[in-house]
Amino acid sequence: MFSHVMVGTNDLDRARKFYDAVLGTLGIPAGVVDRHRAFWRTPTGVFSVSLPIDGKPATVGNGSTLGFACANPAQVDAWHAAGVANGGVSIEDPPGVREGAAGNLYLAYLRDPDGNKICALHRMPKA
Repeated sequence: MFSHVMVGTNDLDRARKFYDAVLGTLGIPAGVVDRHRAFWRTPTGVFSVSLPIDGKPATVGNGSTLGFACANPAQVDAWHAAGVANGGVSIEDPPGVREGAAGNLYLAYLRDPDGNKICALHRMPKA
């Protein structure tokens, strides 16, 4: 459905370091800088951070969350730990199982160094 997702940053180097660490836990190669943006490419899509091209400060989207798919709970935990170690802030409940109408999910939430809300998600097999 999506070709790419981009969030704003006010510090490209800091954002690249953060996302290299968290996305590296998912097996995604380091980001590549192109002028005022950094891109992480996979066979199924692209994630990017960008300095705003209008020259104004980047701001976060209130109510927005960007989720990254994980293969298992250990990958969610590694993603969360890498994020906290690289300037992210753990938010909401600690990483763990959440029960819902869609089944059980293993989730972790962070705010990246710019304040964007991001999530690591593993859909658990139905019992």
